[in-house]
Amino acid sequence: MNGVVVVHAGAGTWRFFNRDEVTKVIKSSLRAGIEALKRGGTALDAVVNATIVLEDSGILNAGLGSVVDALGRLTMDAGVMDGYTGRAGAVAAVTYPKNPVVLARKVMELTDHIILSGSGADELAFRLNLPKHPGPTERVLKLYKEYVSKADPTSVRFAKNVKIAKELGMLDTVGAVALDNDGRLAAAVSTGGIILKFPGRVGDSAIPGAGFYADRYGAAVATGVGETIMMSLLTYRAVQLIKEGYTAITAAKMALQFHTSLFGKDTAGLIIVDRSGTPYGAYNTQAMPWGYIRVDMEEPYISGFPETT
Repeated sequence: MNGVVVVHAGAGTWRFFNRDEVTKVIKSSLRAGIEALKRGGTALDAVVNATIVLEDSGILNAGLGSVVDALGRLTMDAGVMDGYTGRAGAVAAVTYPKNPVVLARKVMELTDHIILSGSGADELAFRLNLPKHPGPTERVLKLYKEYVSKADPTSVRFAKNVKIAKELGMLDTVGAVALDNDGRLAAAVSTGGIILKFPGRVGDSAIPGAGFYADRYGAAVATGVGETIMMSLLTYRAVQLIKEGYTAITAAKMALQFHTSLFGKDTAGLIIVDRSGTPYGAYNTQAMPWGYIRVDMEEPYISGFPETT
């Protein structure tokens, strides 16, 4: 079995990002994932290691680069799923961990739960001595200050938050899927959520079957407007299509087409891999930088950037 790792940097417009900078992060993420497989690690090891690099980049909407809510506060969601065991773990609205994806894995491996949220999840991160998040970056705070006047912090009108997020290109959840050398599949996802979201909002990245899903047939991770992804169960739908006999490419296209028929364009994207090792990225937004690498590849394949950046 030839192991493969697939990652994405998020769906959106990508008008205000440096292509070379993002490409470098994607390559580093893919290499971190594939090195885990080369060392004999599992698909779960690969997706977590790859996602940590994306979280630590500081330029993507996850981990150190996470955006803030309408009150200027940082809360993050993340999830992991091991397709071999069928177990999942997730965290929602956390503020403490530098790497929420690591805490999500701890929830899966150390507890009987699937989702821990808020202060309870933060307390677990503290007790496990996980590195603490330093707070929003200067770039994120600058965006917040510039646009806070355009959004009413007391309003729960989600459409306004999405409009601003699209203007900024800030729908970029990050994630990874992988197939290891023993044929096991896994998925991981992490996000700071929609910029200027209403405090307390939880997105699809904490919900198995919405933002992430893996079984013994395939693994998928979604990105975009979380509320629409939760309602279409985008990743579960895509993986179930693989189980029905479709290839990863066809399954991704069909699942996204169904999603778009319900919620329109500029709402979602996903990466996927099946048990034969076929990787694919599909999206209905202007762009979704993504890539993959196999154990026997010298250089990763990268795609999904807008025509001009």
